[in-house]
Amino acid sequence: MNTVVTAIILALIAMLANGEYFLGSSMLSRPLVTCTLTGLVMGNITQGIIIGATLELAFVGSFSIGASIPPEIISGSVLGTAFAIGAGKSTAIALTLGIPIASLVLVVKNLCFIFILPYFVHKADQYAADGNGKGMDRMNVLGGFFSINLPIGLVVGLSYMFGSSAVKALLAIIPKFIINGLGIATGLLPAFGFAMLMKIMINKKNVTFFILGFALAVYMKVPVTGVAIFGACLALILTGYSAFHDNKQPVVATNSEEQNHSNSGEGDINYEDEEF
Repeated sequence: MNTVVTAIILALIAMLANGEYFLGSSMLSRPLVTCTLTGLVMGNITQGIIIGATLELAFVGSFSIGASIPPEIISGSVLGTAFAIGAGKSTAIALTLGIPIASLVLVVKNLCFIFILPYFVHKADQYAADGNGKGMDRMNVLGGFFSINLPIGLVVGLSYMFGSSAVKALLAIIPKFIINGLGIATGLLPAFGFAMLMKIMINKKNVTFFILGFALAVYMKVPVTGVAIFGACLALILTGYSAFHDNKQPVVATNSEEQNHSNSGEGDINYEDEEF
């Protein structure tokens, strides 16, 4: 497969992953999906899955909070994986290339948000004022496509087409000790990603479960899958018990409710009190 065809397919992968901006949210944007598809295109799907899992852990704590937008992980995942596999390098190289690429493409994404998307937003406001629902839907689709989907696809395709040879030449002169250091950093970044996620999630109410999972993994040598199964069962037990407990609470009927029941027939259904 020549470079132009590969660049076009990689651009289509990036556009598919960015489709949530005009078709609705999905999981297609995650590195595990984009890197796997990229590995398939590059002829090494196994390496694509491995790189995807590594980038997934590295970006696990990256998501939008208000006006704070994380690095553009779709382009970073696709290009990082493509460059690493094309150059025959390891997962560490994919991660090293992916993060800077994601940060650079974020600049392009922000520019699109500033200069392209507002036109479609204001147009949608006009349609909303006129009561034109179809026009609003059309602006939603076109705005997502022209402001995010198409630009990111062009960036990925053109970057691979013109940058693959330059990246290969750059990687060829990197000393081996740097590659080894990057491999060590690759092992640390997943822990850093989990730490970012835990910093947001953990509080006084759930810290006990975190300590329990840590004890199971470290002291009892339970694998991660076992800890996940144990946590799921514990969650079901706790939520099931609370639901059962709530159903057992005595119901005290008020005078008005007793009056309604007395007025209605014994076999009749009071539709105002019934829940469907």
